[in-house]
Amino acid sequence: MSALLEIRDARRTFVTPEGGRLAALDGVSLDVSANEFVTLLGPSGCGKTTLLRAISGFETLDSGTMRLGGADLTGLPPFRRPVNTVFQSYALFGHMTVARNVGYALEVAGVAKAAREAEVAEALEKVGLAGLGARKPGQLSGGQRQRVALARAIIAKPQLLLLDEPLSALDRNLRQQMQLELKTLQHSLGIAFIFVTHDQEEALTMSDRIVVMRAGQIEQIGTPRDIYRHPKNRFVAEFIGETNLMPVTIDRVDGSEALARTAEGVELRLPASGRKPGEQVTAVLRPADFTLGASGIPATVSRAVYLGSDLYVFVQPKAGGPELRVIARDTAGVEAGATVHLSHDPARVHVLEAA
Repeated sequence: MSALLEIRDARRTFVTPEGGRLAALDGVSLDVSANEFVTLLGPSGCGKTTLLRAISGFETLDSGTMRLGGADLTGLPPFRRPVNTVFQSYALFGHMTVARNVGYALEVAGVAKAAREAEVAEALEKVGLAGLGARKPGQLSGGQRQRVALARAIIAKPQLLLLDEPLSALDRNLRQQMQLELKTLQHSLGIAFIFVTHDQEEALTMSDRIVVMRAGQIEQIGTPRDIYRHPKNRFVAEFIGETNLMPVTIDRVDGSEALARTAEGVELRLPASGRKPGEQVTAVLRPADFTLGASGIPATVSRAVYLGSDLYVFVQPKAGGPELRVIARDTAGVEAGATVHLSHDPARVHVLEAA
């Protein structure tokens, strides 16, 4: 089955104020399927917003191709593309009612009033704002204004909806609520979403696939679980959630496990597949991959942060080396200065091939 959106070798370079050149997009290729939620994730300046603007037509590529539904987008102005965008600022007309904001594109297109009102009512119901069409944006909460922006974007039934960090202005609780609502809405509409964010939690919560970007290039594409559990390189491992990166040297291979040591002598057990003595690799363990118990790596608690049902613990291995982060579920006796032991399941260790 062919992709809805096909991007091949997209390149866009900008001239910096200093007279240099910055490759905002450096050979980006990406396919997005119909009814797929894809998130572009990366730090500021990685190229994710430039890519979104190029898809929408607000940015012109230096080279490369983009096809949507089999049609070439090259040269098409934004208003000719079957794409709508939801912006971080919402961009609502403050002097118009909610209903008129939502139906404005239909009004400009000359859609009859009765048909327009019916579509506006349907769009508002889909985003949970039924009955609020007579209000002005200033009479709504931040979350409600976000829903108005979504209703306005979906009323034209685009093939593709682009969302440029639309949740960043919301407080944490509302942002988490909107994450789940956005994913539910996307599934019910059957429209492909491309979502831009630098928030790893948003990406992991909502996405079918995550595209991790850095310096104008794609570092890794995968499901949230693949990206989190099997990062391709150190950058992805560090950018996606909290992690412990431990450069180790393989000491010996014993059956299905390999014993490895850090330079300071901290011992780790890894999956033996493909490993050989003397090999230098980097072990990736998430904070939840360690368990506090009676045996394992001896360490001293540096500090502990209470998170409700869990305790986020920073520990210093007694053998030395970097501080490690652990999520402890049994919090009894875990306090600064306490001695603990860290155990782990070798199968949970992901291995990067470079130390």
